[in-house]
This record gives sequence, structure tokens and C-alpha cells, in this order.
Amino acid sequence: MPASQPLSGTSDPELVATAHGAAPVQWRRSPRARRVSLRIDPRAGAVVVTLPLRAGRRQGLDLLHTHAAWVMDRLSALPPASPFLPGAIVPVGGQPHRIVHLGGLRGPTRLGEGVLEVAGDAVHVPRRVADFLRQEARRRIGGLALAKAAVVGRRVPRITIKDTKSRWGSCAPDGSLAFSWRLVLAPREVLDYVVAHEAAHLVHMNHGPRFWALCGKLTPHADAAKAWLAAHGALLLRYG
Repeated sequence: MPASQPLSGTSDPELVATAHGAAPVQWRRSPRARRVSLRIDPRAGAVVVTLPLRAGRRQGLDLLHTHAAWVMDRLSALPPASPFLPGAIVPVGGQPHRIVHLGGLRGPTRLGEGVLEVAGDAVHVPRRVADFLRQEARRRIGGLALAKAAVVGRRVPRITIKDTKSRWGSCAPDGSLAFSWRLVLAPREVLDYVVAHEAAHLVHMNHGPRFWALCGKLTPHADAAKAWLAAHGALLLRYG
């Protein structure tokens, strides 16, 4: 059974009326959960209610209503969603680029000076922008991860680019690394730090002093990047 799954078989949020406004809710059932919990999903712009196997929907609603003010405050503080549409601004490497639709012309999506040019039918622009950014993330992250792994004398069997909700990167026990494609939107220093962080986990699977010392050798940007992600990480999840 998956770690968690939608109660209704769909991930579409349900609007639930509370004393502080209507909250978009995603319901999850998890065999690992020991209690009912709430968390905000910035990517979906919704509150996620997670239920243990023996808990019912009523218990989730009770918790939601108890914390409705907190939920609505957190949701209202989220940056606005930024779909990949013609004319929209999307950061690449932390630098703003305007999505320019080239109409019926054919050709690959191209990153230019302050522009991201997308050919083909307008209906395909969001998908083509997303595909390009994933490919660009793989190109930038892949080489950097291998280079930092070489510095620490470790082999990386696999590098995966994902669209994760809560983790910018991860390191598996076998040394496989995974990263969020959304890091390509962040400043290069932030991407460098996250890759260094996971490369350091190839040696130390913890966050002890030796881990942070090695991370500091792999990147000079740790403190600034952590502060940037704390302040702006939610914004990255609102693109697309």
C-alpha cells in the first residue's frame, strides 16, 4: 500500500466551509500516520488532511475546524499561482524570463536573453515550458552532482529529477540522488547548495558536524541558500 493515498481516488481539492472561509482540502489516508494531521501544500494551494487507517473523515473535519484560522492564514500567505502561459515571467537560474509564444512556427523551446521562446500551438505552451525546464534541470544538476560526488570520492548510480512537494533533494542508501526540477528556477547558488548537501550525504547520512563541515567544503553558499529557500521556497512550488 502506498505511504498515502487520496480518500476519493483523486487529488483534486475539495472546498470545505469553515468559520474563517472556504478551504481547499486534499484528503489522504496513510498506514504510517499515527494521528490526524494538517499541512499546507504550496504546490496545490491546499491544506492536506492526513488520516490514519482507523480514523474517519469526521476526525479530520474536527481538526480542520479547530485550526481553521491557521489554515486560512497560511493559504492566504501563499504566493499567487504562476502558470506557464504566453507572456508570463518565469525565473531560470533566478533570472526572470518572459515566455514568448512563436505561433505556428516549429522548433525546440529556446532560452534567450530574458526570454523563453516556445514554438507550436498555444495549447501546448505550458507542457513545453515544463518539459524544457525539467530537461534544463537535469542538464544543470546532473553534471554538478557527478562533479561534487567525485570530490568526495563516491559513485552515484542514478540521478533522478522529480517534482517533489517537500524536499529539494534526497540521497538514498545506495547513493542514488534525487532532486526537484524546480531548483532550476532558483538562483544558481541555491542549486549549488542543494546539490552539495546531497553529495555530502554520500559520505555522512546524517546532519552531524562532520556532514556540515563537508558540505561547507563543497559549497560556499550554504547559509545564504538556506535563508533563500526559507524565504522563497514556496514561490518555486507555485510555478507551472
